[in-house]
Amino acid sequence: MTDVIAYAIIALLLFHAVWRIPAALRGRSRERSLWGAFAALAVAWLLRTGLGRAVIDHLGVVDLATLLKHVIAIAGICVLLRYVTAVDGDVAASDGAALRRVRVTATVHRVATRASLATVLTMAAVFFLVLDRTHTESPYFMARHAGEVGLALYMGLFYLYTAAAAAVCAYQWGGSARRARRWTLRIGLTMMAVAMALAVLYAVVRTAYCALITVHTVSAHFITVQEDVTDAMLYLVFLLWAVGAIAPATQALVDRRKANRALTALYPLWRELALAVPPVILRAPSDLLPGHRFSARLNRARDLRKLSPPPALRLERYITEISDVQRTLSHYATPGLYARATALADRQGHAEDEARAVADAYWIRSALVAMAAGTAAHSAPVDVPPADDDFDVQVERFVRTRAAYDRTDPEAARALLSSNATV
Repeated sequence: MTDVIAYAIIALLLFHAVWRIPAALRGRSRERSLWGAFAALAVAWLLRTGLGRAVIDHLGVVDLATLLKHVIAIAGICVLLRYVTAVDGDVAASDGAALRRVRVTATVHRVATRASLATVLTMAAVFFLVLDRTHTESPYFMARHAGEVGLALYMGLFYLYTAAAAAVCAYQWGGSARRARRWTLRIGLTMMAVAMALAVLYAVVRTAYCALITVHTVSAHFITVQEDVTDAMLYLVFLLWAVGAIAPATQALVDRRKANRALTALYPLWRELALAVPPVILRAPSDLLPGHRFSARLNRARDLRKLSPPPALRLERYITEISDVQRTLSHYATPGLYARATALADRQGHAEDEARAVADAYWIRSALVAMAAGTAAHSAPVDVPPADDDFDVQVERFVRTRAAYDRTDPEAARALLSSNATV
């Protein structure tokens, strides 16, 4: 039964690792760190099963599966801390109140990274040189070495490392859960934080048990009960963590799809404005096979299907560059242009958000006409559409503007440049 639960946990961990392969290949170090943590911990869990132990036992070294399990777990914990530190750093860039938490996380990560190799080497030295591995009566590693001081050193190092890392993760994910706006994300992060808090408790209980059996002989029944209880705690830790991690990952997938849809909707407007005002564009639109009938579709696919940077960052760039182009065009707009565009949208029967989108679209087309006609640029902006502070509102507004832009009448836009226009 215990192996069945272990295999279920392995399947969950491998699911996360496989799911994150694309992000690890095209993402930053934090995405690769999270993938590495899931992969390493899946292998560590495999070494807990009868199958994993049987494979390693063929090497002829008693308890080698246990040592490898602990070493690989430490490696997984180390890269998990690197991921947590990277996420905290991103949060701190936009949230000054998070700086203290970031300092704590970063400090623990630095210490854990430097201590990991020393911890592994010390554990290996104790394993091969101090522990008496001739005793095989008990099926439990700790029970086989009860009464040995080496066991307290070996397991004490492992549980200290585990408890410190779990405490940092619980601290970080608990804070993220309190700040999360979406209930699915809040539940997922809460499950992950609870899992890490339980991992700290597990490490404390196991450490106390290790100390007890080092100085005192306990009954076989006590050993069995203790192993069953702590195994149940460990199963719950990983089940909560693996299931809870699905919510942030799912939310990230939803956000990615949403960003891709917005990019696709904005692309025609962004491309036209980028070609009209190239100085404010970070990366110019693709221009492959100019004049070929497949050119437009090829360039669109190349611009929209890039693996890097991620869609959310490209969407931020599109929005920023469209806004920058608007500011540039405002130097060519005639006084009162936006007011006339708004009046035109009202006369066409548009209302609220749609009226604003139509007005924005006519303002952009009219300003482009003025710039293309060689109008002298004003030293300061004369007329510009009102801006929005909220990014999501900006995205929705520009998507509506792009749709309205396709329906604008070029002649009506040209007529709006006149201060006495009555289009």
